[in-house]
Amino acid sequence: MKITNRFLLSLLFVLSLLPLFDLIHQGLPVTHDGQDHVIRIANFYQNLTEGNIIPRWSSNVNYGFGHPVLMFFYPLPYYAASFFHFLGFSLIDSTKIIFALAYVLSGYMMYLFIKSLLNKEAGFVAAMLYLFAPYRFVDFYVRGAIGEHVAFLFPPLVLYFLLRISKKQTYWNFIGGALSIAGLILSHNAMSLMFLPLIFLFEFYLLWRSRFQKMLFFQLLGVIILGFALSAFFWFPAIFEAKYTLRTIVTAGEYAKRFITFSSLFGGPWSYGGSGVLSVQIGLVHIVLAVAAVISSAFLLKSKNDNRILVVCLAFYSTLAIFMMLPASDILWKHITLLQSFQFPWRFLSITVFTTAVMGAIFYSFLPKKYAYPPLFGIALLLLIITYPFWKASDFLRQNDAYFTRIQRTTTNDTGESSPIWSIRFMEVKPKAHIEVIDGKATVKELDRNITRHTYEIVAEAKARILENTLYFPGWLVLVDGEATSIEFQDQKNRGLITFFVEEGRHRVDVVFTKTKLRTFADSLSVTGLIIVFLLYFVSEKKWVYGKKN
Repeated sequence: MKITNRFLLSLLFVLSLLPLFDLIHQGLPVTHDGQDHVIRIANFYQNLTEGNIIPRWSSNVNYGFGHPVLMFFYPLPYYAASFFHFLGFSLIDSTKIIFALAYVLSGYMMYLFIKSLLNKEAGFVAAMLYLFAPYRFVDFYVRGAIGEHVAFLFPPLVLYFLLRISKKQTYWNFIGGALSIAGLILSHNAMSLMFLPLIFLFEFYLLWRSRFQKMLFFQLLGVIILGFALSAFFWFPAIFEAKYTLRTIVTAGEYAKRFITFSSLFGGPWSYGGSGVLSVQIGLVHIVLAVAAVISSAFLLKSKNDNRILVVCLAFYSTLAIFMMLPASDILWKHITLLQSFQFPWRFLSITVFTTAVMGAIFYSFLPKKYAYPPLFGIALLLLIITYPFWKASDFLRQNDAYFTRIQRTTTNDTGESSPIWSIRFMEVKPKAHIEVIDGKATVKELDRNITRHTYEIVAEAKARILENTLYFPGWLVLVDGEATSIEFQDQKNRGLITFFVEEGRHRVDVVFTKTKLRTFADSLSVTGLIIVFLLYFVSEKKWVYGKKN
C-alpha cells in the first residue's frame, strides 16, 4: 500500500482540528493569561489605529496610568490578532483564530521539516507528536499562553530552511530562514532563548555533513544575523531598557518555587491550576519513542546513517532541558541570572515537545518500510486516545469588545515585572483626572488625547506645579509652548508619575511619548534588515545557487 503526500497532509489537517472544537463555543476559554492577552491586543490595536506601527505603550491599563508592557512582550501574536480584528472579528474571536491557526500550522511546519530531512511518513509521525504533546494543551487550554503557542510554529520552520540552505543556496531559502528566526524571536522571549542553542546545534550538524562547509558557514551566519536585525525593534529595547523596570527585583528567586519532580514528567492528574498543580508530563508515547531512538542509534554506531548523530544531539539537549526543570539545576539558575527571567523552569517542556517529536520520527524512519504503516497509524491513534481528555477549556468568558477596551485595573502582567523601577508594581486607585494642579493656582483644559500625545491648555495665575497622571518611562517628554521642560517622577507623594512646573501665563502643554536613542537605533536596525531583504532579491540567481537541486 502506498500512501500519498496529499493523503497524509489531509489526514494531519483533519486530526489537528479535533482539539479545536472547544473554540467554537461562544466566549474566551478561561485560562491563566487569556484575558490579559485580549486586553493587550485591544491596546495594541488602538496603537495601530493611531499610527503607532510599533506599539510600545499601553494606555488603558494600570487604572489608566499607562504601562510599557507592550515594549517587553512578544508583538507577533498581537500583530496577527490585530489583523483579524481589522477584518471585523471581535477581539475574543481574533484571539481564538490565532490560537487555532498557530496550532494547525505548527503541525504542518513540523511535517515539512521532517519530510525534507527523512520522508513524508516520518513527517506525519513527527507532526502528530508535536501537535499532541500534553504541554501543547497546557499552553492552549490551561495557561492561554499565546506567545509560547505561536512560537511553536517557528523551530521546525527555521530548521527546514537551514536544511534547504545546506542543499541549495537560493534567495528564498536564505530569506525564509531569516524571517523564521525573526518570527521565533517576535513570538516569545523565553522560547527564542531556549531554542537558539538547538538551532546552533543543528547548524553544526549541517556543517559537519556538508561538502561546502565554508560557504555554508557564512550563509547560516548570515541567516542568524539578518533574523536578529529584522526583529531588533523588539528585542533590543526589551533587553537594554529592562533595567528601567522591576524585572530583576520581582523575578529574583521566583524560579526556585517552580521546580518540578522527576516523576511528574511521566504523568499525573490533569489540572487547570497554576505552577505546582498544572500537568508537566512529557507524554508516555513521546518518551517511549525518544528512548527507542537512542537505543536504535546505539546499534547503528557502525552505520553510515547520519541521523544517529542528530539523535545524540537531540538526546543531549532533551536531557539538559529536563535537568533545568529539576531542583538539582538550582546552582545554574542562581549564577546565570538570565535564566531567572524565564520564571518557570517547567517552560523547558517546550524543548522536549520538539526534541521528542523529531527523535520519534527518526526512530520511525529506522523501521523497515514494509512494516511502516501499522506503527504510523498506531502512534496517531494512541496520541488521540491519551490526549483526548485535555482538549477542553475549564469554562468560558463571554464579554464584548467594550469590556477589553475600557480602562483596566490590571497591568496585564500578574508579577508587575514590567512596571517602571521608580513606581509601585500596581497602581491602587483610579486617578482623579488626567491632569491635576498640585501646587499653585491654575486652570487646565484638555485639548486632545491619544496614546502617545496628551495636549492641554494651562492658564497659571503664578508658577504652578502640575501632575500628569501617567507613569513615567524613558521617552516621555513634556513640552511647554513647544520647549522641553524638566520632569520630576520620583516625588514620594506621586511616585513614578510625571510632574512639572509651568510659569505664570497661558501655555500649551504637550505630554509626548517619543523614541529614545536606543529605540531609534533598534528600529533602524530592523529597517536596515528590510532593505537588505529587498536588495538581495536583485542579486543574480547564479550568484546565489550552489549545491544540488532539491
